[in-house]
Amino acid sequence: MSDTDLPDDDGAEALETLILPLDAWHRARGGRMVEFAGYWMPVQYEGILAEHLWTRQHAGLFDVSHMGQLLLSGEGLDAAVEAVLPIDLSTLKLGHQRYSLLLDEQGGVLDDLMVSRWPNDLYLVVNGATKWDDIAHLREHLPDEITLNHLEERALLALQGPEAFAALDRHVTGDYPLSSLTFMRFGHFELCGVPAAISRSGYTGEDGFEISIPAEHAAHVAALLCGEPEVKPIGLGARDSLRLEAGLPLYGHDLSPETSPIEAGLVFGINKRRRSEGGFPGAERICREIAEGTPRKWIGLALDGRQAAREGAPVFAENKQVGVVTSGGFSPSLERPIAAAYVTGEHTALEIDVRGKRLPARVVPMPFVPHRYHR
Repeated sequence: MSDTDLPDDDGAEALETLILPLDAWHRARGGRMVEFAGYWMPVQYEGILAEHLWTRQHAGLFDVSHMGQLLLSGEGLDAAVEAVLPIDLSTLKLGHQRYSLLLDEQGGVLDDLMVSRWPNDLYLVVNGATKWDDIAHLREHLPDEITLNHLEERALLALQGPEAFAALDRHVTGDYPLSSLTFMRFGHFELCGVPAAISRSGYTGEDGFEISIPAEHAAHVAALLCGEPEVKPIGLGARDSLRLEAGLPLYGHDLSPETSPIEAGLVFGINKRRRSEGGFPGAERICREIAEGTPRKWIGLALDGRQAAREGAPVFAENKQVGVVTSGGFSPSLERPIAAAYVTGEHTALEIDVRGKRLPARVVPMPFVPHRYHR
C-alpha cells in the first residue's frame, strides 16, 4: 500500500515518506499512521468496524489530500483533453463533474479520475498512487498550448454519510445554497470563512461531499467539521471497506494497465459520442469490446461464514480456475465476507481458494450495499 522503497543493502537512500497538511491533526486525535501512496496517512482511529458503521449511519471525515488536484487551461482545451480521455466535454456543463479514465494505446487503464468544468478550466482529481505518472503522461500528450497546474498547495477532504449535508450546511455560505448541489455537481463556496470548491461526490456509496481548500486552512476546517455531533474522523481502513461494499473499483487492485474498462463494468466512463467516433487511446479495442463483450468480467461474490477472501485468491468453477479475487474483506454492513473478482464465463456459484481451503461463493450483483447518492 505504499509508493515508498526501503534502502538497499548497499545503503542507497530510501524515498522519503511525505507528510500531508493534516499529519499532526491526525496524530493528535489518535490516528494510527501507515505509509500509503508515498504519504503517512491514518488507517484508523477507534477501529475500522466502528468507523465504517459510523459513516453508514452518520458522517465521516476522510483526509484524501494525497490525491492529485490538477487544473488544465489554454486554447483548444476541450479538443486536447478529448484526445487523451474518452470523455465528451461538449456535454459537460459548468458546475458539473464526470467520471473518466486515462487509457494507454492498448485500452488498458492507467488511472480513473474525476473531471469538473470550472469557469475557464478543467479540474481533475487523480489517484494519489499514480498522480506523478498521470502528470507526466498528460504533459507528454497534451499540446504546448495547454497549461497543467498541479495544485499542491490545496488539501482535499471528503465528508461522507447520510448526515454529511446537515453538518456541512451549518458552515457553508455562498451565492447559492449547498442544497442546490446534487450528485456530481460542484460549486465555489465559503466554508468556515475559507474559499472552498465543493462537489457532491465521494467513494463510499453514501451521500457526501469532496472539499478542496487551501492547505494552510485544513486543520481549522477539519476541527470545525469534527466538532459537529454527526462527524468523526475516519481512516483508510474504513474507506476501503466502504468502497468495496459500494462496488467501486480501486486502482492498482481492481484496475490496472492489464484490465480494460469494459471488463471492469465501466462502460459509462466511455461517453456515447466517443464510442461511435473514437479518437482516444485504445479506442479500437474499447469499441470492439463494447460491441462484442469480453471473455472475463469483474463480478461480486458473497461468501458464507466469517472467513474473508483477499486479493490474489484463485476462483474456481468445480476444478477449473476461472478467475482471481482483486478485492475482498468482511462487510460490516452485511456482517459477512464479500469479494470482487475477474472471472471468465457465466456462473452463479463458485469456490474461492483461501489458504488451501475451498470456500463456496455466490455470484451477486454489485453494489453489495445500495448507493444512497443525492440525485
